[in-house]
Amino acid sequence: MALLQISEPGQSPLPHQYKRAAGIDLGTTNSLVATVRNGQPAQVIVDQNGAALLPSAVQYAADGTRDIGAAALDQSVADPHNTLVSFKRWMGRALDDIDADDSFAYARPAAGKASGPLAVTTRAGNITAVEASAEILKHLVARAESALGGQLQGVVITVPAYFDDAQRQATKDAATLAGVNVLRLINEPTAAAVAYGLDKADDRYIAVYDLGGGTFDISILQLSEGVFEVLATGGDAALGGDDFDRAIAHWVMQQAGVEAAQLNASEYRNLLAQARATKQLLSEQDSVAMNLVACDARINWSAQLGRDTFNLLIQPLLEQTLQACKNCLADAELEPADIADVVMVGGSTRVPAVRDSVAELFGQSPKID
Repeated sequence: MALLQISEPGQSPLPHQYKRAAGIDLGTTNSLVATVRNGQPAQVIVDQNGAALLPSAVQYAADGTRDIGAAALDQSVADPHNTLVSFKRWMGRALDDIDADDSFAYARPAAGKASGPLAVTTRAGNITAVEASAEILKHLVARAESALGGQLQGVVITVPAYFDDAQRQATKDAATLAGVNVLRLINEPTAAAVAYGLDKADDRYIAVYDLGGGTFDISILQLSEGVFEVLATGGDAALGGDDFDRAIAHWVMQQAGVEAAQLNASEYRNLLAQARATKQLLSEQDSVAMNLVACDARINWSAQLGRDTFNLLIQPLLEQTLQACKNCLADAELEPADIADVVMVGGSTRVPAVRDSVAELFGQSPKID
């Protein structure tokens, strides 16, 4: 049986107090679920195909059913208005909180007050980020219960340290809607430090740089006698790999001489998907071929995007994260040399320029997932 010990601080639970539980990383781009088996290190629970990551995508199909994960992502170009992605960025947000550039180039904001809950119009009605997130949570809980052979008593969900009260409450609301009991929310930087086993290290200062698909966090932790204290946090709940993708997409449109308004939703979603794939390939290659066919083939453009050009495109975004790191260090009254360990987590930290910049700032090679 897969068990997770749940108890109040200072208590030593009896065997009958053990509960079946799991931890969920509810991500902007991908999500996953893990558990502890008989006191061993946490293990990620895979699906029937052996995949650990579940794409954070939900499609509301014409027949009234819902596709979750990879099946939904496969429909994101053909059915962009009914396939929601990156909705973690909308959690706890109203329409007037969202940048108006191209955040909804692939989905139509529901009509209503700008200060009301953000919802997107689909064939299934107006869908909020809470509702879409609930679908992801239900899918992951079902995966965990199948693997563990019984009903979960609860879950622990990671959230960005920079999430405000509204965003944290929205996460809890999604769990409630999914019928999931939340044992607690845990900040992603603390979870990352524990995952690396740093809670068993000597007393030290630790920096956790977390750049995901849609959010960025920097946290300075102090480890003292096995207990983490958060000294300072910073970041941006609307900055991540999605913005790298959009930077590439904007470059393509500029080079092709086309405006975003000229592309239909499917064309723009396809461009973003190509941009994401290009970003990932540029972590291993010096250049990647890109193309844009749009406007009934009146636009047919192709060219190579080199890593150096990509680095220039994302430099302003990268600088935002580095400035947040400097501010966070100042808030903690520390210098980079005081930091014993730098932990980098989140899919966007796979970009070489990100790793190199963080290593240069802190003067050490970071731990990377």
